[in-house]
Amino acid sequence: MKQAARGSAEPGHGASGVSHASDGSDASDLPSGGGETSATRVPPQAQGGAVRGEHTHGEQPFPQSRPGPARPVVQRSSVRGQILQALRTALATGELRPGAVYSAPALGERFGVSATPVREAMQQLALEGAVEVVPNRGFRVVERDARELAELAEVRALIEVPVLLRLAGAVPAARWAELRPLAEATVRAAASGCRATYAEADRAFHRAVLSLAGNEQLVRIADDLHRRVQWPLTGGPAARTRTELMTDAAQHVGLLDALIAGDADGVRTLVGEHYPGVGA
Repeated sequence: MKQAARGSAEPGHGASGVSHASDGSDASDLPSGGGETSATRVPPQAQGGAVRGEHTHGEQPFPQSRPGPARPVVQRSSVRGQILQALRTALATGELRPGAVYSAPALGERFGVSATPVREAMQQLALEGAVEVVPNRGFRVVERDARELAELAEVRALIEVPVLLRLAGAVPAARWAELRPLAEATVRAAASGCRATYAEADRAFHRAVLSLAGNEQLVRIADDLHRRVQWPLTGGPAARTRTELMTDAAQHVGLLDALIAGDADGVRTLVGEHYPGVGA
């Protein structure tokens, strides 16, 4: 796709905190530093201008981050993938706010890349249901309530619990023992108190468990549901506390211990605790 040079940025915010471009496109500002996710940069030779048809000449740029550790450099060969991961992290931590609209050029300024990989990553998030396309403006972060989150959690449990209980009596103890590093990784991630870091470790553990069933479609569906339950609620409570994350991670270790020991009753008890609301 051909690219055109970016125009100069001009300040201007509406009452909602969304910057307004002279062409009518809007983009909300992400916080500048101090959060759980650091901005991502690419080498200058990997950067480019805005894509043709994307207007940025009146758009408010993101503020510069406060002084701190050097930002990680995005490798040119995997810009899109790393931007996608950075956006998922921003969604999990609430840095991308529910209901807010963000344009690809503005996010590109934030991450130090052109609008193209950002737009591609946001389109992937739109397919996953995390954002929705707003014509001539960008992408709006989907707003979700407690009921939707509870429904997703229930669907996830209905899929994972029967599979886990079936695997408990079929998978050798040695295979379960191979998953111990992943369970211990969730404990370390929980100790950090970072919700995004824990979400990735938690997803890796559950994915490895379900992979033992040998059903790739099952793993993909469960993986998608896991991502969805990480998104913040609109006007809801803050992210889970470090203590809550530690409790969740400890259940992974306890469950794995029971699976290795062949303790069927213990497995059922721990599964019931780990998937509340759905009887095991």
